[in-house]
Amino acid sequence: MERTVGATSREFSVRKILPTVFALIFGMLVVMMDSSVMNVAIPTLESAFQSGLKIMQWSITGYTLALSAVIPLAGWFSDRFGAKRVFLISIGLFMVGSLLCSIATSPAQLITFRVLQGLAGGMVAPIGIAFSFRVAPPDKRGSVMGLLGLPMLISPVLGPLLSGWLLEYASWHWIFLINVPIGIVALALGLRFLPRSVDTKNPQLDIPGAIMAPFSFAAIVYGVHDGGSQGWSVPSTIIPLTIGVLSLCVFIVVELRRQMPLLELRAFQSVEFSKGVVIVFVNWTAIFGTLFLIPLYLQQVRGFSTFHSGLMVIPQAVLSFIGLQIGGKLFDKYGARPIVFAGLLILSAALYWLSQIQVNTSIASLVTNLCILGLGQGLTTMQISTHVLKSAPAQLISRVTPITTSGQQIFGSLAVAMMSGFLASNIAKHMHAVANQSKEALVSAMATGFGDTFHIALIIALCGLVLSIFLNKPRTRQG
Repeated sequence: MERTVGATSREFSVRKILPTVFALIFGMLVVMMDSSVMNVAIPTLESAFQSGLKIMQWSITGYTLALSAVIPLAGWFSDRFGAKRVFLISIGLFMVGSLLCSIATSPAQLITFRVLQGLAGGMVAPIGIAFSFRVAPPDKRGSVMGLLGLPMLISPVLGPLLSGWLLEYASWHWIFLINVPIGIVALALGLRFLPRSVDTKNPQLDIPGAIMAPFSFAAIVYGVHDGGSQGWSVPSTIIPLTIGVLSLCVFIVVELRRQMPLLELRAFQSVEFSKGVVIVFVNWTAIFGTLFLIPLYLQQVRGFSTFHSGLMVIPQAVLSFIGLQIGGKLFDKYGARPIVFAGLLILSAALYWLSQIQVNTSIASLVTNLCILGLGQGLTTMQISTHVLKSAPAQLISRVTPITTSGQQIFGSLAVAMMSGFLASNIAKHMHAVANQSKEALVSAMATGFGDTFHIALIIALCGLVLSIFLNKPRTRQG
């Protein structure tokens, strides 16, 4: 007999809820990891399909756009059909898309099947976050959400590592086939342990919102992606960004006037919610930008292979997980402000050190700093996200998580685009200034360019640090 959503502090125990949390972790991991495995595989896929970079990049862009487009619909689907059912169907369809990708014989087929993957996987993260928020009592949500932050922080590390190993020792087909066993585990755990929602509703679909939200979010993400690779002044960047921003403004006006909106933007009436969302996006930009830069430094400056650079950042992932657990428990006792402030302070210290990085920086020193960086990430990421959800009305959680997830997708893409642009500019500037054009001098100039770019991430993290001082506990008790 299925259990129902709901818990009280008296009944709660971590051991009792672990199977439910692991079901959510596996489901979210299989989707989030797939966002990063393809970055490493593009050169191999170019060779396998005998195609160019511009065409094969669409296997990433198409997936990202589909993911961004479907996220806003997660709340309505969850309310209409039940969170458990939608979560499991999404994972099942994602597995089907993965199987199809593995047997693709042309770039067009691969891109089409990647879009299917994105459409299937877009609802998994927002529903999973809302699910975990509901199954734990209010005073234990920090601990539970800390566990759920695991796939968010390790997928950018595990994805390239696993992809590099599979490409080196197996074949490109396995970067998609690996999703099947992980998905099977997620489905088995979900069927057995995910509770059935007791508040499944029959809401009317906000048709204008259902059209404008996917369109505007996809247009903005596409413009940001294109700006990072083509430049910010070209029409292919300006046009979708302009259309996306304008349609987003119209969407906001329309949603605020509707009685049953697709996304519950009225949550921004809560000052704590608004402050928390800003810090979430600032923190996400700094972290995603940093996770983008570190593997590039290891490969381009230090000459590490993809697999070797993946191994180098494993300690960072481990410390992120430790930080998640410590931060979750402290959040339950003291609230968000001291934990988020401490996490962003540690993150800023690590980024300052990275801004001084050189070509001859010792491996021991680099790994130590990556551990510090991971600890800061772990203390900050899920704690500020939990604060945001606790600041919103409890009955609107399913309509709020798509807002934060969509924003993270947009700001994550923006971070990569920004950092890639700044990195190229900084490297070119330092290489141009080098009088001695020897290989050693050019590599040293490249390392200095990386250091300058880490300065940008540091400034972003410091902005979040200052904002975190103004966080307060939500006034409304959430049940």
